[in-house]
Amino acid sequence: MSGNVQLLTDTLAAARAEGRSALIAYLPAGFPTVDGGIEAVEAVFDGGADIVEVGLPHSDPVLDGPVIQTADDIALRGGVKIADVMRTVREAHGATGKPVLVMTYWNPIDRYGVERFTAELAEAGGAGCILPDLPVQESALWREHAEKHGLATVFVVAPSSKDERLAQITAAGSGFVYAASLMGVTGTRESVGEQAQDLVRRTRGTGTELPVCVGLGVSSRAQAAEVAGFADGVIVGSAFVKRMLDAPDHASGLAAVRELAGELAKGVRGQA
Repeated sequence: MSGNVQLLTDTLAAARAEGRSALIAYLPAGFPTVDGGIEAVEAVFDGGADIVEVGLPHSDPVLDGPVIQTADDIALRGGVKIADVMRTVREAHGATGKPVLVMTYWNPIDRYGVERFTAELAEAGGAGCILPDLPVQESALWREHAEKHGLATVFVVAPSSKDERLAQITAAGSGFVYAASLMGVTGTRESVGEQAQDLVRRTRGTGTELPVCVGLGVSSRAQAAEVAGFADGVIVGSAFVKRMLDAPDHASGLAAVRELAGELAKGVRGQA
């Protein structure tokens, strides 16, 4: 069975045709429970997200800030497994028909087996993977299997990335390019900053036709509108997770993330 890279491409193209950025949300699988996490993804889609990244919780995250680390810890203590991540993708995509990716560090895939992971993700209806710590020069095996199974390979670029490296990454990636707006870990910020705009400009300067989507720091409608002014997609993670963590109960958490998605959806349409 082939994955949904084309659905991802079409979704991003449709947002561009509407003259706006796509809203991409992130939520970890298994948080607060596996069933609850699936409901949260569906709530975010219902609120207005175009695409969702499902995080594969990891005990040693290098990119995730304290909010997502807290959620990952809850998921891991709850016994979340890769099979639960695949189920989250399958059920969220099945219920909405929208593109769902997995965001994961390389070690769990390496241990699980690249062929097995890509085959199962495609079978679940996944659109691809975001791999923040996989060096592009070591990605040939992954890309071979991802392409075979119709999955996008999304690499992360940062303000520190040299132009030569940006060119290597955009040439090897597919789906979109994840531009980290600043150096550091995930979390909400007061300002997304000029670094992000410069990084988008330099990434596009490689001649790539891939959409460039910006994440790390966006938490409000106004920030989403700001980033939407120069990026093809706006990625929001910690703000959604924080709404779930702060909610007094699960139903309130679902309502909170649905509401936030609605606000951010207005932001990516330029309605600051």
